[in-house]
Amino acid sequence: MSSSNESSDLVRVLARKDVLALAFGAMIGWGWIVLTGNFIVNAGSMGAIVAFLIGGAAVVLVGLTYAELAAAMPKVGGEHVYSYRALGHFASFICTWSIVLGYISVVAFEAVALPTVVESLFPGYSVGHLWTLSGWDVKLTWVLVGVVGSLIMMAINYFGVTMAALIQRLVTLLILAVGVLFITGALFTGETTTLQPLFTGGSGGIMSVLIMVPFLFVGFDVIPQAAEEINLPFRDIGRVLTLSVILAVVWYALIVFGTSLMMPASSLGGGVLAVPAAMEQVFQAPWASKLMILAGVAGIITSWNAFYIGGSRAIYALAHAGMLPAPLAKLHPKYRTPTNAIILIGVLSSLAPLLGRPAMVWLVDAGGLGIVIAYLFVALSFLVLRVREPDMPRPFFVRQGKLVGVLAVLLSIGMTGLYLPFSPSALTSTEWLVFGLWMLAGLAMYVWALKTYGKGYAERVMTREYH
Repeated sequence: MSSSNESSDLVRVLARKDVLALAFGAMIGWGWIVLTGNFIVNAGSMGAIVAFLIGGAAVVLVGLTYAELAAAMPKVGGEHVYSYRALGHFASFICTWSIVLGYISVVAFEAVALPTVVESLFPGYSVGHLWTLSGWDVKLTWVLVGVVGSLIMMAINYFGVTMAALIQRLVTLLILAVGVLFITGALFTGETTTLQPLFTGGSGGIMSVLIMVPFLFVGFDVIPQAAEEINLPFRDIGRVLTLSVILAVVWYALIVFGTSLMMPASSLGGGVLAVPAAMEQVFQAPWASKLMILAGVAGIITSWNAFYIGGSRAIYALAHAGMLPAPLAKLHPKYRTPTNAIILIGVLSSLAPLLGRPAMVWLVDAGGLGIVIAYLFVALSFLVLRVREPDMPRPFFVRQGKLVGVLAVLLSIGMTGLYLPFSPSALTSTEWLVFGLWMLAGLAMYVWALKTYGKGYAERVMTREYH
């Protein structure tokens, strides 16, 4: 089994800018490029913005529970540590294994988003028919772009968090620069008439956008995963986490507003990439559209990178506590990265493009359920620890904590309900199969690890290092 001091061998190298870029970059993926047009068509320009403000407020509340716990227990694995301390061994495993599914689903999604984007830049590059899945032709060159991208991201993370953080910072700056260019241009050249209709489909329209919001915002929770690599006062970890969520809410709302100023809703349906099309309108030139697509590629890289970091640290934390096989807790002797966990994510991510584009919907939806289950466990842990350990030092203390905690629990239950049967956005049978197989695979490893190392092993590791 891994040595007991191994967890403390992660290196504290991430500065404030790195942490902010990590969380914000994780939340600003590729989704805003692809989905903004649908949001405006379904809810109207103001309806979509209202949905982001409501959904963003919900995520901020969940984020506040994370912020207090991350500052109080700045240990690798985030959710794993809080839920273990508050809810016990098995609950901690379910919570953390659920969030790992969420992270890996995003990593797999990006491995398919990349070849899709390359198609926008170089139409017709897909050749070499392999097979057809769910009516979609999987092509060899298309698969290769996704696999090569995934292996490059795996290598970046393998060679240390400092390298990953530097790339994250540079690429996030590129996204922000293009975004500022777009918003300011739209404010000067846009027409308020194109904002009509302000609302479409009433509350149903707003709900259709609201359903997507939690999954666009997943990413702030990467901060607690990498807490042992953050070189900040503990209170500031909570502050940076909260700030990153607020920035993401503002970003999405402004992108919707800027797009609405440039393009009427009637021209946004179908396969139109709304934001690049709006950018082209701002500058009246095709290069502007390509520049915005490149910002989308940057978004793919930032969220891909962040979820490699988050997912590998969560797997590492479980294995380190004897809840998964010990080899997954191995740290690289030089780079201090959880190498086997990173390689596992790399392999799963590299397989994703072989399934073609339709399978991504299954993975992302099943992963979304994993994410909101983890949010629910964290919010419950927050409340339980407020009652059971009122004197625990909390460098970032949330005011009106019990109210915030109760609201975070209720909102997490509400978000979980969106996936269940009888909901308009319920998971399909294939998505339930993905979710079920993932949980069964995890439980099999958990039972094996429990028999091999015993429950007492986790208790010793967690008591010694995390209390």
